[in-house]
Amino acid sequence: MGLGAMDTGHRMRAGRSVTSRRMTARRILFFGLVSSTILALVSALTYVFAADGLRAIEIAMIVVFALNTPWMVIGFWNAVIGFSLLHFKRDWLRSVTGLSGLEDETSAIGGRTAIVMPVHNESPDLVVGNLKAVIDSLDATGLSDTFDVFLLSDTTDPDIALREQSLFEAWRDGNERPDRLHYRRRTDNIRQKVGNIEDFCTRWGDGFDFMIVLDADSVMSGPAILRLVRLMQHNPALGILQTLVTGMPASSAFARMFQFGMRHGMRSYTTGSAWWQGPDGPYWGHNAILRLQAFRRNCALPALPGTRPLGGEILSHDQVEAVFMRRGGYEVRVLPLEDGSYEENPTTLPDFLTRDLRWCQGNMQYLKLFRHPSLIRGVRPMGRLQLLLAIMMYTGAPLWFAFMGLGLADLCLSAASSGGTAPAVAAPGFGLALFAAVMGMTFAPKLFGILDIALRRAGRLSYGGGLRVAAGTLLETVFSLLLSPVVALAQTVFVFGLFFGKRIRWDAQERDDRRVTLREALGGLWLQTALGATFLTVLSLVAPHILPWAAPVIAGLLLSVPFAVVTSMPALGRLFRLCGLCAIPEEKLVPEVLREAQVRAPEPALIRRAAPTVRPLADPERA
Repeated sequence: MGLGAMDTGHRMRAGRSVTSRRMTARRILFFGLVSSTILALVSALTYVFAADGLRAIEIAMIVVFALNTPWMVIGFWNAVIGFSLLHFKRDWLRSVTGLSGLEDETSAIGGRTAIVMPVHNESPDLVVGNLKAVIDSLDATGLSDTFDVFLLSDTTDPDIALREQSLFEAWRDGNERPDRLHYRRRTDNIRQKVGNIEDFCTRWGDGFDFMIVLDADSVMSGPAILRLVRLMQHNPALGILQTLVTGMPASSAFARMFQFGMRHGMRSYTTGSAWWQGPDGPYWGHNAILRLQAFRRNCALPALPGTRPLGGEILSHDQVEAVFMRRGGYEVRVLPLEDGSYEENPTTLPDFLTRDLRWCQGNMQYLKLFRHPSLIRGVRPMGRLQLLLAIMMYTGAPLWFAFMGLGLADLCLSAASSGGTAPAVAAPGFGLALFAAVMGMTFAPKLFGILDIALRRAGRLSYGGGLRVAAGTLLETVFSLLLSPVVALAQTVFVFGLFFGKRIRWDAQERDDRRVTLREALGGLWLQTALGATFLTVLSLVAPHILPWAAPVIAGLLLSVPFAVVTSMPALGRLFRLCGLCAIPEEKLVPEVLREAQVRAPEPALIRRAAPTVRPLADPERA
C-alpha cells in the first residue's frame, strides 16, 4: 500500500472517530436535558400533591405521570434544538445530516434505480396517476435513463385489478420508453407488503443498486429523486435515506387543518431529532431511497411468535428494517428538507382513526421483539430506543386516561370524605404553572413551527401572509384540542383490545373526500360522547373548580360526533379554500409534479382499447 493510500485511510478513520465522539456528546447532552426536565416535572407534581399529604392514589398518579412524560419531553427538546439549528447555525443541514454531496446538483447519475410502488386494492386511478406524475417529472430532468418503474400489485379484488392493469398498460402504450415500465400482480398476497417487496428483491433485485419506495398516495419530484441518488453515491455507508414527507394540497376541512399543523410542526421536530439520532434514524416505509443489496442482506424480517394481532407477520415493518440495516453496519438518516416529497392525508376523522389504529397495531407488535431478544440480537442500543419510541407513541394515551381516571377517583374520594365537594388544590398557583408547562411542552413542536414561519418573510408569504398564518394557527389549535382526546380514547381502547385479540384489517385506505353521516359518527364515536358526559357530570358534582382545567378534554369528547360530521362537510372545505385558511405553500404555488398528479388516468376510450392487451411484467433477465 502506498503512502497516499495509507494517509487517506488514516484520515477516513480519524474523521469517523471525530464524528462518533461528536454524536456521543450530542446524545449525552440530549438525554441530560430530557432526564432533568422529566425529574423537574415529576418533582413539581409531587410537590403539588404533597402539600396536603401524599395518598396512595396520588402516588399512583405520580408514577403514571412519570411513565407518560418522556415522549412529551423528547418532542419538546427535539423542537427546541431543531428551531435553534434552523435559525442560529449557518450550515445546519450539514451539521444535522453529516452527509457529503449536499450541494451537488450536477454530477452524473450512476448505477440503476428501481422506483417501486407496492399496492393492495388501492384506487387504480390514484396509483397510476401518481406514478405517471413522478416519471414525467423525472423525465423532465433529462436524467431518467437509469430508472425503472415497478407497480407491484397485491390486489385481490378482480375489478380493481382489471382497472389497474388496463390503466398501466394504457400508460405503457403511450410512453416513449415502455420497457422501463413494469407491472406485476401477485395473487396470493403472502406476507402482505413485506412479502411484496421481498418478491421484487428476489426476482429483480440483482439488476439495481438503489430502490425508491413509494406508497399509493406518494408523489416525489424528479429533482428530489436525483438528490437522493446523488447522496447515496457520495455516501457509500448510507443504507437508507428518508425524506421529510409533506402533505399535498387538500380540499376537506379536516385534512387542511391536520396537515397545516403537521407541516409547520415537522420541520423543527425532525431537524432536532436528526441532530442527536444521526446515523440511527427512522425509516417511515415510503418516500425513501434504500441501498438495495444492503437491504437484501440485512433486512429480512422474522415472523413474530404467537398469533395475531401481536404475533405473526410484522406489520409496521419499516422501523424494524431500519434498525436491521443499522445492525448491518449501514447508516439510516433523515433529510429534513421540505422539498419534492409528498403524500395525501386522511380527509375525515373516521378515516384518520382507521389509519392511526393500523399503525398502533403494527407498533405494538414491537413488544414481541423485546420479549424475544433473539429476534433483535445485535441491534444497537439506539435501534432498541427507536423501537421503544415507536411503542411509546401509543402507550401515552392509555397512561393519560389512567392519570385522569385516578384523578377523578381521588376527587370522588375526597368529596365523599368531606361530605360535599372535593377541596381545592393545596398549591393552586404552582399547579397552574405545572399545567401550563405541560401544555406548552405538548404543543411545542407546532409553536416552534409557527415561530419558524413568522420569523421568515419568505415563509410567511408561502403560507399566504401573516394574517392567514395567524388565522390558520388559531383554527388548527382549536382543531388539535378537540381532536386529541378523541384519538387518545380510540388508541386506549384499541391498545387494551389488542391483548384480547382485537385487531384491525390492513386494507386499502379511504383517500378520497367524502361526507361523514351523523349515523356513522354516532356509531364510531358514541364512547367518546358517553365518557365526555360522564366526566362533565362527575366533575360538576364533586369538583366544579376543576372544570376549567378539564374543559379541553371534555369538550373534545362531547363534541366528537359533530366534530367528525362538520369537518367532513364539502361546504366547509370550499369555504376554507376560498379564504385560503390552513393553506400550505404548495397550494399557493403548485409544483408541476403535483399538478400532473391531479390527472388520475388516461382517457376512458384509451382504457377500453388497452384492456384486451394486458402484458405481464418483464422477466427478471430483461428487467
